[in-house]
Amino acid sequence: MPDKCLLIVLDGLGDRSHEVLDWRTPLQASYTPHLDRLARNGANGLYHAGTLGEALPSETAHFAIFGYDRKEFPGRGPLEALGAGVDLSRDEVAILAHFAALEERDGCLALVRDVPQVEEEEVAALIRAVDMWEQDGIRVRYVPVKGVFGVLVLSGDVSPDITDTGPMRDGRFLSDVLPLVSKHARRAGPDGPDGTDGAESDEVRARRTANVLRAYLLHVWRTLREHPLNARRRGAGLPPVTGLVTQRAGRLCPVQPFSRRFGLRGLSIASGAVFRGLARYLGMDWQAPRDTGNLQADFAHDLAAVPGLFDRYDFIHLHTKAPDEAAHAKDPLLKKSVIEALDQALGNVEDSLLKDPDLLVVVTADHSTPSSGNMIHSGEPVPLLFHGNGVRRDMVDRFDEIHAASGCLGGVRGRELLRLALNHLDMARLEGIRDTPDECLYWPGDYQPLPVR
Repeated sequence: MPDKCLLIVLDGLGDRSHEVLDWRTPLQASYTPHLDRLARNGANGLYHAGTLGEALPSETAHFAIFGYDRKEFPGRGPLEALGAGVDLSRDEVAILAHFAALEERDGCLALVRDVPQVEEEEVAALIRAVDMWEQDGIRVRYVPVKGVFGVLVLSGDVSPDITDTGPMRDGRFLSDVLPLVSKHARRAGPDGPDGTDGAESDEVRARRTANVLRAYLLHVWRTLREHPLNARRRGAGLPPVTGLVTQRAGRLCPVQPFSRRFGLRGLSIASGAVFRGLARYLGMDWQAPRDTGNLQADFAHDLAAVPGLFDRYDFIHLHTKAPDEAAHAKDPLLKKSVIEALDQALGNVEDSLLKDPDLLVVVTADHSTPSSGNMIHSGEPVPLLFHGNGVRRDMVDRFDEIHAASGCLGGVRGRELLRLALNHLDMARLEGIRDTPDECLYWPGDYQPLPVR
């Protein structure tokens, strides 16, 4: 049986049917002989990292793919911060933030352009103008990540249980910053530090955090709309960059490392601060994929490098954002061409993947991304295949959302994917076996030998 696993995640691969593709999905319409060959020689099914119909972001979906419960998820903000090299304490809150073009309309702030084109030196000037704020014992600092994107780090007696401000669509009003009611309702009970209602103290903390963040964002708006940089941009016919929008606040919490929970030395090959941060949070190693601008050649290079990495790792996650980015362009034909380029890259190493008796190959996506319509991600399941020694072979002969549905894996949800991988690596723990004092899902665990004296 295999003793190592390659997990290939084609981000946003799933889609909807489109008239321009004769009512097929981009994957259905693509010529993918190499993915199809893996499907013919393996077990297939459909996967959803959460609940059917639930539209998940990549970080939440990957958290489940890596075998973790959503209750342990810290939020996107802290993961981006970790990926940017920020060392967060467990008392701090991190929030995604980026500069945007805002205007006042009917006494409220509205989004003119969500991600304006801004030069590097312009971004630096904006940050210098608004990078620090302090009020009511709460300190706010802006940490740049890439371009106009960054993270707000809040220190003090703060709460992550606040709403977003970014509407994610030009022309809409920003949302006010408010405490999350549902969070406080779930925490009701006399669990405060002084015997008071824990929900009440949490709500007070969240309300204070929301008030300070609102004050900071209004300070940013008032400061930047009068900034000399924006006078120059207006003169050049460019939209002024007049504020910050925020979303996905969170805070770090204790989590069992990937190697301890699953007995696998993990490596994530994925681009972007959020994946670097996720790997760091879970105790996995991380490396950036090659990015020369040639999608097929870059993906082929990363695939070819994988066998040499198994000397140090048992589990390698190889991720490409390309299908998701093509879908966000709302162009089904572009997404089809991207899928075909990735399949051709897979063809360069397909024989070695098929012939390695020690390798389990898993191919799937983290979520569906529709190539038309208004949704960012959507809640349809995505195709999933397992290939390797001992894996059942079903009658599926095409790798797509429709053919995979008839495969022997059926419908796989959430953390079940990693459990299935452990099972096919002959590492699944028999329920009830307890050879380690802490929870681990693999067998045999890293147990302590019984001494004779």
